[in-house]
Amino acid sequence: MNVKSIGFVGTGVITEAMVRGLLAEPVYAAEIHVSPRSAHIAETLKGEFAAVRIAKDNQDVVDRSDMVFLAIRPQVAEEVVRELSFRAAQTVVSVVAATERQALLDWIGADVHLVQAIPLPFVATRQGVTAIYPPDDTVAALFDTLGTAVQCLSRKEYDLLAAASAMMSTYFGIMETVGVWLEKSGLERAKANAYIAPLFASLAQKASGPGAEPFSTLSREFATKGGLNEQVLSDFDKKGGIAALSEALDGVLARIEGR
Repeated sequence: MNVKSIGFVGTGVITEAMVRGLLAEPVYAAEIHVSPRSAHIAETLKGEFAAVRIAKDNQDVVDRSDMVFLAIRPQVAEEVVRELSFRAAQTVVSVVAATERQALLDWIGADVHLVQAIPLPFVATRQGVTAIYPPDDTVAALFDTLGTAVQCLSRKEYDLLAAASAMMSTYFGIMETVGVWLEKSGLERAKANAYIAPLFASLAQKASGPGAEPFSTLSREFATKGGLNEQVLSDFDKKGGIAALSEALDGVLARIEGR
């Protein structure tokens, strides 16, 4: 199901990624309206895609769009959203991080159909996984086009996946740690990176392919009894790595839930 007109209030990294994904072939939307703010990104998108229109201002985005995305920083979200007038029953998708649903509705001040989503930069190449709440078939269809949509049945489910999304920097941080260790141990850094990145990519593919086994099963399969993988996992656990990671996720969840 294609949406005729989509608008973005806020023209940052996520907006650019979503626009690129939506306008890849086959094109998902006939028109995409973007805010004039972040002029360089707006002009770049307009120059590359005939479907992109640069709006006069944020209100112009809202007025011209069937589905409006709020893609603004949480620090300025209230100020920006309160200045806008939305139509009753208009579909509004908020990608504003760590913001309460009721707060968004209060700022919007109209009886809109509000969906929250957590798109990641990989939507640019239609390989992103996006959590949405509440379930919505139209919004889910859009994010399925950009990769995979995970429809959350409760705010708790949504908050938990938001917390899990905070693992991205740590993932790359682990890769960096391994790369630094290899370099200090005598391997050229370029060669280390050329090995590490495909290794991690292959592991992720193994875990996400059709009929993929549970993570615990994969961990056991790769941790041969008495082998090197088992040794690293055991040392990581004994020295508090697993406990520290669980504690960090607890802290992120508490922040998301406002505790």
